[in-house]
Amino acid sequence: MQNLGGLPESVALSGKLTSFAAECWFNDACVSDTDYFIKILSGLQGKGVRPDLIGSIIAHYASKRLPDLSGDRAALTGPVGPTGDDSPESLTASWVKKKLFIETLIGILPPEKDSIPCNFLLRVLRVANMAGVGPAFRSDLESRVSRQLDGATLEELMIPSFSHTSTTLLDFELVVRLVNGFVNSEDVSRGGAALMKVAKLVDLYLAEAAVDSNLGLTEFVDLAGALPSHARSTDDGIYRAIDTYLKAHPGLTKQERKRVWGLIESRKLSAEASHHAAQNERLPVRAVIQVLLSEQNKIVKNIDWSGSLIGARSPGMFGLDGPARCVSKRETIAQMEIKRLKEDVLVLQCQCMNMEKQIEKLLEKKKKGYIFSWKKLWNIK
Repeated sequence: MQNLGGLPESVALSGKLTSFAAECWFNDACVSDTDYFIKILSGLQGKGVRPDLIGSIIAHYASKRLPDLSGDRAALTGPVGPTGDDSPESLTASWVKKKLFIETLIGILPPEKDSIPCNFLLRVLRVANMAGVGPAFRSDLESRVSRQLDGATLEELMIPSFSHTSTTLLDFELVVRLVNGFVNSEDVSRGGAALMKVAKLVDLYLAEAAVDSNLGLTEFVDLAGALPSHARSTDDGIYRAIDTYLKAHPGLTKQERKRVWGLIESRKLSAEASHHAAQNERLPVRAVIQVLLSEQNKIVKNIDWSGSLIGARSPGMFGLDGPARCVSKRETIAQMEIKRLKEDVLVLQCQCMNMEKQIEKLLEKKKKGYIFSWKKLWNIK
């Protein structure tokens, strides 16, 4: 028995849609008639079908109607126009149809969060930016994506820039807006798991976008700093992005390098990342010193913790006089390592101070040289 324009009665009443029933239903003329689909959708909503089911129906229908939204990259290698004709007239008509369809699609999306997968919304947003939908539709779509950004993948987030005024390959400003919207949403305050997922996603995105030589320092810092410090349990991801950015932008000044390094908390770097940073010539000298000091503090804390644990197990803790504990070979080696690290840090600090003094002297000599040359040129005594 059929109902609602071809939709199986069991679906309308039970609120369940199998993949087989969906395929049978969407093979009708319903796919090419948007008004007819909206009429069926209204009937489903009137019968109390769950929002997540409504969302899956919309996503399935939209992917059938517009292959760009299917998530299948192979589907995008076919003809450009709807009929395979790549003349200017057919291309224009095709993009106008896409724009109208996307605007209609945004208007029928259920308002409930997670009723539509975030990756599907990002694909809609990509096509919406390509087709140039109205600002109100784009703003509504960005708001929906922001609320569930923790469900996005890096591949779908890497939306190219379609603006003629943008100099970057990726739509970096869009991602900044999405992350800011997520951070300012009410749902983030309920738990930190979603925040940590977005932080990891942002670090991966920054590492990919950092290779763009046109990506400005302010843009990079704004996105990296959009998340609170507690969103990252480790700073290895953001360090990788910063190292990539410094490698792709060798012309940064000393102050700009310091500004980028300000995004890092040395204590949150792993041993591997700290080892890499200590030998990284692209980092400011003070950044290397901070990393070494942080690693030294970690070693000291570990030794103190192990010493206190052994002391707590010794008989003296219970008022019994026992023999003095012998220092183990491991503790002796650790103490020697700490002593060596302290000496290395002192040497680096001295070298840093000497380098800064030499740079200041060179700048002063250079400045005096310019004044002298001007005086000589104009015969000034």
